[in-house]
Amino acid sequence: MVRTFEPTNIHAAKLIDLPLVRRLTEDGIVLDSELVCTREALGATTVLLSRILPQRGVYTLVGRSGREKVVGQFRLRGDHPLAQMIFVAPSPQDEVRTNAWLHLLDAVAAEAGKRGAHMLMAEVDEDSLLFNTLRLANFAVYARQELWRWQGDAERLAAVERLPLTEVKDEDPAEIHSLYSAVVPPLIQPVAAPSEDAAGWVYRRDGRIRAYIAYAEGRCGGYIMPYVHPEVVAHEADALFSAVLARAKADRQPVFLCLRRYQEWLETSLHDLGFVPFKEQAVMVRHIAAGVRHAQFVQTGLALEAISHVVRPPSHSKMIPMPSGEVPRALWNDGSQTI
Repeated sequence: MVRTFEPTNIHAAKLIDLPLVRRLTEDGIVLDSELVCTREALGATTVLLSRILPQRGVYTLVGRSGREKVVGQFRLRGDHPLAQMIFVAPSPQDEVRTNAWLHLLDAVAAEAGKRGAHMLMAEVDEDSLLFNTLRLANFAVYARQELWRWQGDAERLAAVERLPLTEVKDEDPAEIHSLYSAVVPPLIQPVAAPSEDAAGWVYRRDGRIRAYIAYAEGRCGGYIMPYVHPEVVAHEADALFSAVLARAKADRQPVFLCLRRYQEWLETSLHDLGFVPFKEQAVMVRHIAAGVRHAQFVQTGLALEAISHVVRPPSHSKMIPMPSGEVPRALWNDGSQTI
């Protein structure tokens, strides 16, 4: 794919851009799985329009490249190094004409970098055209995840044993971080943490935290992100998620769960309880900035003072007789003759 040179203008959205944004978002793609599950279960338009107006930590860019008009939005909170893509609109229609989206993604990365982000993350369906566009825009797949929706029977769920869950306490974060480090592969840890909007429950066994459940809720449903120790399997895992569904009020609202590939062993329990997978996604990340090691310069005078004033020849010089009988010359330790 070669980018062609077309007139391009991508800028921060203003009030005058709202009519254009409204038109474009009719065919947009949400790139934040928690947002799409809690704000509008499987659609995009309401989610996008509800977040167009300026909010703290939410930034919208809009513009055109050639004849294509595009809009994108990302979220960056405080001094966090990770920016989250929220949406891109409209969705690409083919794999050839992608210039506008590539320019938009470059602009989003540049804007996030100006505001202190080191990485830009997007959660995208693997079968969408935007997946390939993101790869062209220097995004790499960090993890794969599957979205599940609970469609089980409430009466049957009530009969399943439930493990005790407690709210996160002030003394829990250190132990939760230890669990997080044990469950999540090191490469993925910078991008796998739950959002700041999520609440949390913990499950303890023998006085130690064995599961942390991040939970977010919106007008369209609940969203579960589990972090479960590999020792929690079989009946114990069933009882854990039975308790989670009860807490999430699964009998009164849609409940979704995001299961990343490194916790595949939980799939059997999810199936048994009535969860059904409906979407496969890739967690894609673009690095915006990397640490740069700056050279350390020392004043010449100070550097010379560190050199000994008395210069001595290398030790253990060898005297090798010359065939002509001439006075032998010194050979340094590396075997080269002096001249």
